[in-house]
Amino acid sequence: MGSRFDVTVVAKDSIEGGKYIDTAVAEITRIEKLISSWDVNSQTSDINRNAGIKPVKVDSELYQLIERAIGISKLTDGAFDISYASMDRIWKFDGSMTEMPSEEKIKESVAKVGYENIILDKENSTVFLKLEGMKIGFGAIGKGYAADKAKDLLISKGVPSGIINASGDMNTWRKQPNGKEWKVAITNPMNKNKVFALLPITDGAVVTSGNYEKFVNFNGTRYSHIIDPRTGYPSSGIISVTVFAPKAELADALATSVFVMGKEAGIDRINQLPKIECIIIDDKGNITKSKNIEIDKQ
Repeated sequence: MGSRFDVTVVAKDSIEGGKYIDTAVAEITRIEKLISSWDVNSQTSDINRNAGIKPVKVDSELYQLIERAIGISKLTDGAFDISYASMDRIWKFDGSMTEMPSEEKIKESVAKVGYENIILDKENSTVFLKLEGMKIGFGAIGKGYAADKAKDLLISKGVPSGIINASGDMNTWRKQPNGKEWKVAITNPMNKNKVFALLPITDGAVVTSGNYEKFVNFNGTRYSHIIDPRTGYPSSGIISVTVFAPKAELADALATSVFVMGKEAGIDRINQLPKIECIIIDDKGNITKSKNIEIDKQ
């Protein structure tokens, strides 16, 4: 998935711990084979190859993941959209861009994006992308999903406690061996070497999306690498979003969505969702929190 996964488990000895970690790695690898759009043999690649041509029969696991992704698109008014993979890559965040793309180019770049054009047939377990050249990708949800599945599998094998860290997407269950809650550090986006807060977490996931590493500046506005799939414009105004949710898959998708929706709309939407909390840091360093969050500041 192009992401580093770190697996921590509580076990009676290193041999048992090693077996558990191997189990988690095998599960993450299995999911990658299912959802990777880089793997030409994956069902996801098959769906993309047949865009505008015909529906593709898929495993119920992939079908349900796509179904949930469309549900999140509806929930976020399209701020989250797995068909973002159809976007033309006109923005470069490697320092090579000297001017903004034209309005026309930006509009063209998202012409094939739109979750409404992903047609699901439950009875036949098929997925059809209506437009030729359309693509889906799981970049904003896949590693969270893989972390959830690995965690569920380890719990089913009797692993008493642990953490799965999917490149900063933290997924925990139960407590540390000393009986204390796991604590997750949130990076200070103004200074990456410093921790801004420590948050206790027992059973759930924490995902942070940040644009403090990939961005461009034009006319005094900082544009992040997270692009609004509805407009083709990069998001601006926010530099870090941290979402707490029962599942990493949902936290992953919502962290990206809040970036795109903006501070007010993002917090408003999070406050309407049960068991989900959020911390937003804007480009002025201001902190906005959802209504039920407690921060242990450093």
